[in-house]
Amino acid sequence: MQKEMDLWIENAFKNNIPTDVVAICFNLYEDGDNHWSMEMVGTANFDLEDSDWACDEVTDFGTRDNPFSWEEESDWESVLSRVVASVSKCIDEGRCDNQIRDLKGIAVGFTDGDLEIVLQSS
Repeated sequence: MQKEMDLWIENAFKNNIPTDVVAICFNLYEDGDNHWSMEMVGTANFDLEDSDWACDEVTDFGTRDNPFSWEEESDWESVLSRVVASVSKCIDEGRCDNQIRDLKGIAVGFTDGDLEIVLQSS
C-alpha cells in the first residue's frame, strides 16, 4: 500500500501547493465492507486550539473526485495508525512533495474523529 499511496500523493501535488495553503489534512473514511478511502485537503488555517482548523479548506487537490481507496479487513484504529505511519514515512523519506515540509502542519484522521498530527512546524 505504501508505494500506491506515495504515488497518489505525488499525483495530487502535480500542480504545486497553492500559496494560501498552510496545512494539509488527510481525511479518512470507512466505506463499509472492509473498504476505506482517503482524500487530502489543503487548509488556510492550522491552529491546534481550534478543533475545526481542518474545515478551513482551500483545496482538495482533486482528491475528492479521485480518493485513495483500498480494501483491508481491519478496525478504524488500526487503519488510522497505519495511514499515519505511511504518511510519516512518505514525508521522512522525501517521497512526498518537499513543499509540505514548509507547511505549518500535517494531520491524518477520520472526518468524525480526532486528528493525529504528523508534522508540526515551530
